[in-house]
Amino acid sequence: MSNGLLLWVDDEIELLNAHIIFLEKKGYEVVTVSNAPDAIDQCRQQTFDLVLLDEQMPGLSGLETLQQIKEIQPATPVVMVTKSEEENIMDQAIGSKIADYLIKPVNPNQILLTLKKNIHRREIVTEVTQTSYQQQYQQLAMEISDCRTFDDWKDVYKKLVRWELELSSADSNMTEMLNMQKEEANNGFGKFIAKNYLGWIKNNNEGRPLISPEIFKRKIFPEIDKGNKVFLIVVDNFRYDQWRVLSQEIGDMFDIDEDLYLSILPTATQYARNAIFSGLMPLQISKMYPDLWVDEDEEEGKNLNEGPLIGTQIDRFRRHDKYSYHKINDSSAGEKLLKEFNNLHQNDLNVVVINFIDMLSHARTEMKMVRELANNESAYRSITLSWFRHSVLSDLFRLLAQSDYEVIITTDHGSIRATQPLKIIGDRNTNTNLRYKLGKNLSYNAKDVFAIHNPAEAQLPSPNISTSYVFAMGDSFFAYPNNYNYYVSYYKDTFQHGGISMEEMIIPLITMKGRKR
Repeated sequence: MSNGLLLWVDDEIELLNAHIIFLEKKGYEVVTVSNAPDAIDQCRQQTFDLVLLDEQMPGLSGLETLQQIKEIQPATPVVMVTKSEEENIMDQAIGSKIADYLIKPVNPNQILLTLKKNIHRREIVTEVTQTSYQQQYQQLAMEISDCRTFDDWKDVYKKLVRWELELSSADSNMTEMLNMQKEEANNGFGKFIAKNYLGWIKNNNEGRPLISPEIFKRKIFPEIDKGNKVFLIVVDNFRYDQWRVLSQEIGDMFDIDEDLYLSILPTATQYARNAIFSGLMPLQISKMYPDLWVDEDEEEGKNLNEGPLIGTQIDRFRRHDKYSYHKINDSSAGEKLLKEFNNLHQNDLNVVVINFIDMLSHARTEMKMVRELANNESAYRSITLSWFRHSVLSDLFRLLAQSDYEVIITTDHGSIRATQPLKIIGDRNTNTNLRYKLGKNLSYNAKDVFAIHNPAEAQLPSPNISTSYVFAMGDSFFAYPNNYNYYVSYYKDTFQHGGISMEEMIIPLITMKGRKR
């Protein structure tokens, strides 16, 4: 079986017999030609896995030949082989999207390395990645079982996301094994939250993680106090794995300090984002600023008062920070922000909320076409990346990289792909969210959920004296017995939030500064 079909173009091809024999012994088929016209004819006749192209030839040059080969076989990698070390030749070759650049005299192992990089890279990466994960599997399983603190869970989650990204990029068949390990981790994380969450909220002790209401107090205000102007970007429903993909796009523009924090419950925009902007837990908001809080059973929008809530927090800390607030729901709002960008520098703090990812997750639930486009986790990340590349956020980051802003990017919560239905019964006033329920006389299997029977203990509003909050854990979601099968088939494998999982609760908090060159 051939390892690949190569075309070698060189006006001194007869001097390369030793190299060609070496490659043939390694299992490659090598077609040789000594001039550009023959090379172009060969490319018209058959498809090559890789072309080795001499840069200096009589008649058509290597660069001119490269252009014609690319027109015939645009996907075939071309490796430029040259005696020249002139920078402008290298620049032209790289600009023409060559796969590699070799300086004569080349040795056979150099050629073999470039073949492995360009022909066999995927297979090699897949094999090495799978082997590495298999070797780390047991160690990671032990770390999951040994988690005792939130920092432990952060470390485990980071490792799981790292392996998820590596295995998905390698087209590995180990993904199912990793998913089982993630499920095991989420089961443990759910128990950890159920055991500790109320204690963290009630006691406000030193050992509790950084949570939503503390973001301004512990991250934003200290930066302003240092004399920095802060640009806060809150991307709704933004998971850590999505951040990791995005960070590869902007890593060359910024110096990045990466951290994770804990979203409050419910991991829903109404609660978590309002908690960030107000610096208060939901119950405190409803009591102190009743005109700025909207209960679950009210029909008006739940996040219409974010700008004023920021103002209340600044006032409460007796600060005098000048700030702006922008919400980006579409491209026109984004373009308006970019036009105003230069005027924003007069503020100590600029806050931008971006809703696209949350809109995408809801559209995926409701629209069959979007569900097909984002039919798994990897595709969901890919759409997120594609959106970023062509969105206002990409343009905004380029402007911020050239500025002196301290840039903080975070989110209010993440989401999880819900696959396991849980039956629950409630009255007509029970909320519609699939990952948490609040209401009177809720009926459910207690061992499958985390229930808060006294909402005040969790600093949550209670519309009625007998209101309870019930949270789904892991990848489960709530379904009513009426029309159960239809309900399950419609919502199964959709991305949801509101409950307890690493994906929803352990979320990015990133500090960045433009990299000065």
